[in-house]
Amino acid sequence: MGGSKKNKTKDKRLRFKNSMKIIAGVDEVGRGSLIGPVYAAAVILNKSINSKLLKDSKTLTKEKREVLFNYIKKNSIWATAKASVKEVEEINILQASLLAMKRAIKKLKKKPSQVLIDGNRIPDLKNYNLKAIVKGDQKIPSISAASIIAKVTRDKFIKTLAKKNKGYNWDQNFGYGTKQHLKAIKKLGITKHHRKTFSPISKL
Repeated sequence: MGGSKKNKTKDKRLRFKNSMKIIAGVDEVGRGSLIGPVYAAAVILNKSINSKLLKDSKTLTKEKREVLFNYIKKNSIWATAKASVKEVEEINILQASLLAMKRAIKKLKKKPSQVLIDGNRIPDLKNYNLKAIVKGDQKIPSISAASIIAKVTRDKFIKTLAKKNKGYNWDQNFGYGTKQHLKAIKKLGITKHHRKTFSPISKL
């Protein structure tokens, strides 16, 4: 019986220790786009947040994302960061995505005990406990939250580019290689916002 009590006490301590952990979720958006920076977000959720509401941003409507974007901002510690078109071209999209993630993590006002990152790669970041989780945006609420923050933040930026660069319909395709976008590139040419190392732009 004595041993059993000891184990129960140990379990309680472990649960208490885990509950004190500050966990951040991280995700990026815009890797497959032909234009603009790649964005990342890092989010530490408040315990009061309703995590059941949080889903992978790709599965949500634009309206739902906007609502959750504001909800997450009010109920979390969050940060966004990006890697520029120039950086994407110089170090490749994977490394640029990891760089954006690294910047977002370092911008958090609190240092997390553990950082959960969507995917199978982690950024080069010393003195942080990092863990990659494949399809984490579908499994981990804080990563889902990060996917929403990153997506809405980048979409807003791309919409500002769309106003200054008419004819590419970036406010609808957000720079992805739709038929409409590719047709516009052939007609109007390549802008400074296009990633020139990306196919089919690299072939033009």
